[in-house]
Amino acid sequence: MSDAYGATIAKWTLARRLKELREASGYTANQVCDRLSWGRGKVGRFEANTWVRPELSDIRDLARLYGADDETVDRLQELARSARRRAWWREYGEVYESVEFPGFENDASEILVYTPLLVPGLLQTVPYMQTLLSYGSKPPEWREVALRARLRRQQILERDGDTAPRLTALVTEAALLYEWGHGDERRAQLAHLLKMAERPNVELRLLRFEDGLHPGMAMVFHIFRFPGGEPPMAYLETDAAIQHIDPADNVEAYELIYEQIKRSALGPADSAAYISKLMATLE
Repeated sequence: MSDAYGATIAKWTLARRLKELREASGYTANQVCDRLSWGRGKVGRFEANTWVRPELSDIRDLARLYGADDETVDRLQELARSARRRAWWREYGEVYESVEFPGFENDASEILVYTPLLVPGLLQTVPYMQTLLSYGSKPPEWREVALRARLRRQQILERDGDTAPRLTALVTEAALLYEWGHGDERRAQLAHLLKMAERPNVELRLLRFEDGLHPGMAMVFHIFRFPGGEPPMAYLETDAAIQHIDPADNVEAYELIYEQIKRSALGPADSAAYISKLMATLE
């Protein structure tokens, strides 16, 4: 399995672009299926991005029917080739099921995360992950796979060059003060946060108890921004599921809420200093 950077966003972009071309041509999805002798529903699956791996022959047939010019055809085929690369998260279907969350996270140029009662997944230590997973209802075998998947997700912050995303994590004091494991494990988790915050692509901001209530206290969400002018994407996360937020207008609402929460947090330097003080209080 490869990192397949860009594969998920390429598939999403391809689905969106094919829908735009169909609508511009004046065809309904059923009309396209009839003209190409396809089963009804095939075009709908393409445009809903519920396909697995786009076939180049299908893309060429659609482009020809829609009257796409040579430049557009080349771009569609380029997207299809990128989308066909099989990436690492396909090994973890039992963890992510049909959700392509890790793929969009993998392809993002910027990640905004807010998890008020938890340390964000990209910044968790192994003992923290193991403790957190132990409280779920899944069997031990599933928890081991989920642990490996989360560790693999974290590698995106270590990519070389300009493909490593910029992560902004809003963390609450509450998330850092829960009792779990041993004192040395809790201190190690805080030390890991401080170490990660030293990276040029990681920004950590803390929301303290003493600063009072703030927006978004009942929410857990991730926002992904992508290169090349692609629209941003947001996900809500619960113990039961990861839910994609759609359409774009709702994503803008979450971006606004995120900025409101961020304004309530300490700056990066003050956050690091406060976390260092918390470490000293842990037994």
